[in-house]
Amino acid sequence: MSKEVSEEGHPHHHHGKDYVDPPPAPLIDMAELKLWSFYRSLIAEFIATLLFLYITVATVIGYKKQTATDPCGGVGLLGIAWAFGGMIFVLVYCTAGISGGHINPAVTFGLFLARKVSLIRAVAYMVAQCLGAICGVGLVKAFMKHDYNMFGGGANSIATGYSKGTALGAEIIGTFVLVYTVFSATDPKRSARDSHVPVLAPLPIGFAVFMVHLATIPITGTGINPARSFGAAVIYNHEKIWDDQWIFWVGPFVGALAAAAYHQYVLRAAAIKALGSFRSNPTN
Repeated sequence: MSKEVSEEGHPHHHHGKDYVDPPPAPLIDMAELKLWSFYRSLIAEFIATLLFLYITVATVIGYKKQTATDPCGGVGLLGIAWAFGGMIFVLVYCTAGISGGHINPAVTFGLFLARKVSLIRAVAYMVAQCLGAICGVGLVKAFMKHDYNMFGGGANSIATGYSKGTALGAEIIGTFVLVYTVFSATDPKRSARDSHVPVLAPLPIGFAVFMVHLATIPITGTGINPARSFGAAVIYNHEKIWDDQWIFWVGPFVGALAAAAYHQYVLRAAAIKALGSFRSNPTN
């Protein structure tokens, strides 16, 4: 660990491509409110989350409709997982250069904890994502109203046979996998070290969503995205969905917190580097 810190503290010993960690985002940056790029980012997050919910929830409803008449019909759970993972890949690729391609309040929360975005931007992103999710699910209901109401509205809830504790744990672990992947895929040090490997950051992020869905669809239908769960709950509006809703906020936020702490303070040794800087400062 000390060797890694030492090497990072002396970049002239590093023979690979140079990298620079961006400075921490200010906690509150009122200047952002005067920039068109800020509002452009909000529009991008809103549209991306709208499209994400429209495609994925429509896939879920279509699958349930087909299996109602043919148990072997439809895309199956594998297809649903591909729909979620594939759309994240596509949308992160499209919006990463504009808003960062969060499309998920848990991802935004994790990046806020790591000082990658300001509090104002984080809150505004979450609002835009939730509104986009509501509109996306609303489109599905408008186009497939009968099937939407009959087959559960694509809403997240705890499956029969599982406890709330199990569901919460599944959401925490699933979101940890996703947010950990986001940090790893966008790490400037990793990008510099592996610059010879042409891997798009959206690809591992999409695969993380795909893999988590395979594991947790049978338990909660897979939330790991509070906007996704909230949008479906608002439009479907059934009592059980609202009773379970807290799990799809607490779980993802706890998972994002754990992933941010693990990446920043264990893998990137932020705490040790800060302590070393403090000790080396002659004024202390």
